[in-house]
Amino acid sequence: MASRLASLLALKRPLVMGVLNVTPDSFSDGGSYVTAETALKHAQKMLAEGADIVDIGGESTRPGAEPVTEQTELDRVVSVIQRLRSETDAVISVDTSTAAVIREVSADCDLINDVRALTRPGALAAAADSGLPVCLMHMQGEPKTMQNDPVYNHLIEDILDFFNGRIAVCEAANIDRQRLLLDPGFGFGKTPVDNLVLLNRLADFSCLDLPILVGLSRKSTISKIVGSGSALTIGSVVGAVLATNNGAAIVRVHDVAETVAALKFVLATKREQIL
Repeated sequence: MASRLASLLALKRPLVMGVLNVTPDSFSDGGSYVTAETALKHAQKMLAEGADIVDIGGESTRPGAEPVTEQTELDRVVSVIQRLRSETDAVISVDTSTAAVIREVSADCDLINDVRALTRPGALAAAADSGLPVCLMHMQGEPKTMQNDPVYNHLIEDILDFFNGRIAVCEAANIDRQRLLLDPGFGFGKTPVDNLVLLNRLADFSCLDLPILVGLSRKSTISKIVGSGSALTIGSVVGAVLATNNGAAIVRVHDVAETVAALKFVLATKREQIL
């Protein structure tokens, strides 16, 4: 993974990916950053707070979400990504499953973050041609129906089987294994208990020897346990700490400053150094 992302991963500390949804209907911040100006301002704020990566998405994948048209997604993300690239030195991730978006923004991005693991038509070839690292996420079903009644034979083993299959498909399409990251897909076709099991057993995915990305931030499993408001922020930060302690290389979060502070303290304690 000879890339700017690889240079960050080589630091051997957990990385913080800030969420930037340029959508009207994402589950937590939908509608907050729908203009280029508000999106760029928020991206710059997250970078100032210590985000290592900014993840920009133009299609909501919350439970119950409907897919958007290719043109809608392009209209939402292209100008934001291009301007962020021209105005900052940010490491940029594009949160997309759409081949046309991958092709349009690949020159200005450092990572493709795909909740559908390159299964949409043309996405595999577009990702291969981009030369970029790719995060493959596990999702049971599609966003519109994924939370209706998710059931697994063996949760961890089923996800491992999925990852092994998608890794093989990627390698056959000339996407080198070392370009891949994996996301077990918290909240994507998972019950609240499934999510807790995933967090507790995250280290089980280390057998694949690829970086693990985790997106727990503000998800309903946390709110069911701790509630909303500041408690949800605290729960999300604790989730990020637990994830990194269990092997996550990257945590995708909404509350960047709080997560960066918590992980900095954890790292200082582990190293027994004042960082």
